[in-house]
Amino acid sequence: MFTKYGYNTIGIVSIIVFVLIAIGILVNNNFIRIPLILIAVLLIIFTLNFFRDPDRTTPDKNNIVVSPADGRVLFVKDVIDDKFIKGKAKMVSIFMSPLNVHVNRIPISGKVEYLKYIQGDYIAAFEDKASERNERNEIGITSSAGKVLFIQIAGFVARRIICDLKVGDQVNIGNRFGMIKFGSRVDIIVPVQWQVKVNKDDKVTAGETILFEY
Repeated sequence: MFTKYGYNTIGIVSIIVFVLIAIGILVNNNFIRIPLILIAVLLIIFTLNFFRDPDRTTPDKNNIVVSPADGRVLFVKDVIDDKFIKGKAKMVSIFMSPLNVHVNRIPISGKVEYLKYIQGDYIAAFEDKASERNERNEIGITSSAGKVLFIQIAGFVARRIICDLKVGDQVNIGNRFGMIKFGSRVDIIVPVQWQVKVNKDDKVTAGETILFEY
């Protein structure tokens, strides 16, 4: 299964692959033909792998925040959030490599009450300062257990953030809402009272891994 967010890219890449293979077949030189066909095969494999969108089973529990992204936990730390939480908070940062599934999922059920897109730089997403300098999309949800802020952050390679949400939307935990193309990061920020359930360098799965519990 492939995400709808990748249909255009898959189509364009498929055309490029077709052209490369056609040229490779027509060229009467193995030193050109073999590399062209190899590049074409690797290109379509990488593209299909990047835009895969497997089904996920969200835990049937109340007052939890699940990971909005696949990847590795970069940071677990205390922060001060003035944008949405308005005070002391806890943050988990997740780095998505180009090999991870990049479809993002809703971390908690509730109402979208804050949404802000910010233009910025494209430094490496695993740098701590990327959360303040890079292009990003900030989303705040008010749930029955309190406020949760999560941020889609573009990386060095990623240059397009996709988000289907708008202020006022009622959303359900585990549902798909967008993606960041080609390597990126997501920060999740909750009030300080929540309990962190993951550690630095843990591997997490979007829609399934519990990050916080109240």
